[in-house]
Amino acid sequence: MREPKVILFYAFTPIADPEAIRLWQKTLCESLDLKGRILISEHGINGTLGGEISRLKKYTKATKEFPGFRGIDFKWSDGTGNDFPRLMVKVKPELVAFGTPYQIKVNERGVVGGGIHLKPQQVHKLVEERGDEVVFFDGRNSWEAKIGKFKNAVVPETTTTRDFVAELDSGKYDHLKEKPIVTYCTGGIRCEILSSLMKERGFKEVYQIDGGIVKYGTKYRDSGLWEGSLFMFDGRMTIDFSDQTKVIGECEKCNEPTKQYYNCARALCHRLILLCD
Repeated sequence: MREPKVILFYAFTPIADPEAIRLWQKTLCESLDLKGRILISEHGINGTLGGEISRLKKYTKATKEFPGFRGIDFKWSDGTGNDFPRLMVKVKPELVAFGTPYQIKVNERGVVGGGIHLKPQQVHKLVEERGDEVVFFDGRNSWEAKIGKFKNAVVPETTTTRDFVAELDSGKYDHLKEKPIVTYCTGGIRCEILSSLMKERGFKEVYQIDGGIVKYGTKYRDSGLWEGSLFMFDGRMTIDFSDQTKVIGECEKCNEPTKQYYNCARALCHRLILLCD
């Protein structure tokens, strides 16, 4: 019986020869008939792959044989078997395009100077202890938050990840610098960098959710602090954590509830829009 799955993963670790890692990863994925996207840089690896569960397990086992990748936390979710059209394995200056490749430093333990990792249950403990003082800070593009976010979260005005630096430098969030800030993103990688950039800019108490929204949602489903659906950069587009998921997105035409994204049909419109059926 076919059982398609999708894995989301990353590791920040020094890579002396990114091209050699690219060739190894490409050959490994092709041998297992896996599709998806993998980025390699001097800072590590960032990937999402889809395929049969047995083949993905072989991939994870082989990848962990590389010393710098032994600690990778692979996030698993259900796939459709058609989540990615092809395999892409590339070398890039950054694992996530913040536009700050020279501001980020990594060692064998990960990003140097990043926010403190909190497991999902530790996030709840922090909120129990500090209450409304805790600020959830969205580390994704603002349009992703239209269908799902942490309750009362701050959502920066970002169309792409590169917009975060200008947002942080604008001064509009300076009033939060003394507050406990929990950054969050899909699988965790964007917050590794975002939390580091925030600390460099004087934010005193910065956290990040270990494993991101995916890990949090897997544990608490729709009974925690997250509400709505989660946007995914693959053929699924969105995932829900239970059959009780609240629809918080609104159709851009009629304001009816929806979580369905569509490519804008206008020639010069290069964005996804929310539309109901």
